[in-house]
Amino acid sequence: MNPTVIAVALALASAVAYATAAVAQERLAAVGHPGRMPRLLLRGAWWGAVGLNSGGALLHVAALRYGPLTLVQPLGALTLVAAVPLGARLAGRRVVRDEWRGVVLALLGLGALLPVTAGETPSRTLSLPEAVALAAVVLAFLGLCVRPGRTGRGTPGRGLRYATGSGVASGVASALTQTLTVALAGSRAPEAALVSWRTVVVAVLVAVFAVSGLLLAQSAYGSGLGAPLATLTLANPVAAAAIGIVLLDERFRGGPAGWALAAAGAAAAARGVVLLSRAPGAGVAARGDAMVEAAVGVSEAPAAVSEIPGAAREPAMAVRETPAAARETPVPARDTAVAVRETPVAARDTAVAARDTPVAVRDTAVVIRGPRVRDAAVHETAVRQVPVRDDLAPGEAAREPAAVPWEPVPTPP
Repeated sequence: MNPTVIAVALALASAVAYATAAVAQERLAAVGHPGRMPRLLLRGAWWGAVGLNSGGALLHVAALRYGPLTLVQPLGALTLVAAVPLGARLAGRRVVRDEWRGVVLALLGLGALLPVTAGETPSRTLSLPEAVALAAVVLAFLGLCVRPGRTGRGTPGRGLRYATGSGVASGVASALTQTLTVALAGSRAPEAALVSWRTVVVAVLVAVFAVSGLLLAQSAYGSGLGAPLATLTLANPVAAAAIGIVLLDERFRGGPAGWALAAAGAAAAARGVVLLSRAPGAGVAARGDAMVEAAVGVSEAPAAVSEIPGAAREPAMAVRETPAAARETPVPARDTAVAVRETPVAARDTAVAARDTPVAVRDTAVVIRGPRVRDAAVHETAVRQVPVRDDLAPGEAAREPAAVPWEPVPTPP
């Protein structure tokens, strides 16, 4: 079979694997708890995404075995083309016009950057001091990318910062991997070179930056899919090319025309990223619904009801996990007494005492729709008994309880 056909097939398979992994990571970020990476590491779906990323990397390396870098690298940009419609499909929505325009501009920008940044295999490799100095500079840059800012979780600015850090970390890992493989292949004693200090330190740095890039990408997808994926796809080859030009004596191809082409490509890619960041996020709806479902759970265990006249006689529905608090405001109900943050709510015909558990009675459910739900600690609350009088007018019934003194309601054991 023609080697070019094999290279194209492997590059396309690599792009599909990368796209599927990116969509899986974005969905995990949408339904998970931001900032709780240890919990995410226990999920099999996340490790499946890691496996897809690893498979995509192996397929990409295999494609480079049969085809030149100028052919394989642009095909890798098809990851963005596959990931955006796939993510929209799984989110149950259609790809909007701005998303397609952003994808096209990002691809055009990447296509303009790659010819002038992709060069031949470098004649020299990084020395151990150069590798350590490079790692220190890049780690400081990553610290700036992940520093706490004014933007909250899930905002486009935060996602782009994390995506930039992920792309730079992956580009550094690629450059260090190239240094490692070239040094081992060119050594006259591969066994001795394999256990040298330089090889061990560079291998550890490769692992550190590869894992950092993966974790930063996972955090970046919390703000959506298209813009972070486009950003890290662009930052990766640019970072690798910068390392080659600054440290490995590589040259920028094309001269002044190459610089102009690279500038135009960078502008087009930046515009594409902006359009993708404005597009509707694929994980916003899923993130809000999932957090509400995780925070508000209903069990069929009956609640403790006080022995007072007019008390509810039907089984009550009790929240079993995290009680929901609606901005510290009591929730009024006709037939239900609900206690929120130690604030008693009196009902006309029903008084319910709850111990450490918010209670909903008579088919009444409290539904909160929003991306965030705050926890509320509900303590033992005394509910006053309001006598019902039939001889009062409707307008006077609401003012009558003010004259009734408070009486604590004993809670049954």
